[in-house]
Amino acid sequence: MTYDSADDLAAFGEEREIGYALLSDKGSKSINALGIRNEQFEEGHGAYGVALPGILFVDAGGVVRLKRAHEDYRTRPPFDELLEATRTSIGGD
Repeated sequence: MTYDSADDLAAFGEEREIGYALLSDKGSKSINALGIRNEQFEEGHGAYGVALPGILFVDAGGVVRLKRAHEDYRTRPPFDELLEATRTSIGGD
């Protein structure tokens, strides 16, 4: 999910042959509601409203079960850590 337009995301996804949905969050409403907006950019800056890079796991009932956001887009948690945290949050094995 990004604050970029749906047209920009469609072009980006096609150019890079991305096989999953890219979601446009016009006005950063969902980004703000989830508390993942990058606060370093002030209103008027081209990146105002951009989300921190991260990962969300939302269950079938729409409950956010896992949220990881990082200030540095190069910092990503190991997949095994995310999988374990997700299992723990839903009480699975």
